[in-house]
Amino acid sequence: MTTLPPQPLSPLDGRYRPVVTALADHLSEAGLNRARVEVEVEWLITLTDRSLFGTHPLPDDKKTALRALYLTFGQAEIDWLAEREAVTRHDVKAVEYLVRDRLAALDLDAIAELTHFACTSEDINSLSYALTVQRAVTQVWLPALRAVIERLRQLSAEHRDAPMLSRTHGQPATPTTMGKELAVFAARLQRVAARIEASEYLGKFSGATGTWSAHLAAAPEVNWPLVAREFVESLGLDFNPLTTQIESHDWQVELYDLARHAGGILHNLATDVWTYISLGYFTQIPVAGATGSSTMPHKINPIRFENAEANLEIAGALFGSLSQTLVTSRLQRDLTDSSTQRNIGVAFGHSLLALDNLRRGLGEISLADDLLLADLDANWEVLGEAIQTVVRAEVVAGRSSISDPYALLKELTRGRRVGAADLAAFIGGLEIGDAARERLLALTPATYTGLAAQLVDEA
Repeated sequence: MTTLPPQPLSPLDGRYRPVVTALADHLSEAGLNRARVEVEVEWLITLTDRSLFGTHPLPDDKKTALRALYLTFGQAEIDWLAEREAVTRHDVKAVEYLVRDRLAALDLDAIAELTHFACTSEDINSLSYALTVQRAVTQVWLPALRAVIERLRQLSAEHRDAPMLSRTHGQPATPTTMGKELAVFAARLQRVAARIEASEYLGKFSGATGTWSAHLAAAPEVNWPLVAREFVESLGLDFNPLTTQIESHDWQVELYDLARHAGGILHNLATDVWTYISLGYFTQIPVAGATGSSTMPHKINPIRFENAEANLEIAGALFGSLSQTLVTSRLQRDLTDSSTQRNIGVAFGHSLLALDNLRRGLGEISLADDLLLADLDANWEVLGEAIQTVVRAEVVAGRSSISDPYALLKELTRGRRVGAADLAAFIGGLEIGDAARERLLALTPATYTGLAAQLVDEA
């Protein structure tokens, strides 16, 4: 026996509900049923608009009243469908009965048999999933991704000229700027976001096995593929004319792979910013009243980036599972996709939660410029690359006869700390031209950043 009232099993419907509510408006069971009602209603209006089977176009007030069924879809309809599905044991059939019930209330019984006309459930589901996913991505998920990209652009511009020691393989390396490193992430995410924005959202509307057989049996004179295409495109979707009973879901596979790709880049961002915080490059701005550690009062834990990291891993696993499962359907139809697609919202929910944490986290950090400069000043050996490269150029130009400049600098710098004075003395003794010597003597780790600052403009 439990003393608890009914509880949400998923943290998305519990702890994190406020963050993902906008997604649930589309990718929940209720959101899917609302879209199903929309497809059923619009198909009925399409058939009557074409005066098929002796019907006439509905008056505008009747169309408005019919469309109100999905435009004002709410708790009453949710409860009605739940009660009916308990009897039908079929969700789409329950939706059909709901539309028929409302037709009767509107005194439109004469066209009741056009409800779900010549449709298989997957005609309705195909368009409904395409509509709900399209709206969830374009209205909720993509704007959240764009907000992270925009924050990265702001930070990269702000820190455009902030020199920083690179750490390739975790070791001191050729300096860069913090702005340029953040701009890399902004550019990577922008590229994937653009591909997601160009995604197709395909739907089929061709009957039980994709052949329009029932349609032709009822009205062989009608160009049903054209009617179906115009109907699907009128919903703002792309038409797939060649299918089995189901639309093949390849557009979904492509979309979820792109979402997973974006998640991989975001995961990389989260771990890099976490590492910069651990190095002291970024400090976290205290939030009034917040607790970092339950026992260590001084701590501000980088929880935004850790939370993002974890949720991106969950989302990536779910997107991967969706892509792997939805690409296959046995012969003309099996039901593996049915249960799988009910988890689309869960995948995007964890991804959206990660995006929210990243956006917030990137707004709560401050660059420790003094520490970056101190770190650079403690690693003059990174100028070894510049020196050996200049010497090579001098050898080619005939102003030096030094053999194997790389080995010479490796002997001086590898595994050793070399200070400014040591390098100045070394440069002073090199057989190179005066102009090259002056350039090298003027160089410091903080100024050895190449075009890093200018590259920020690329993002």
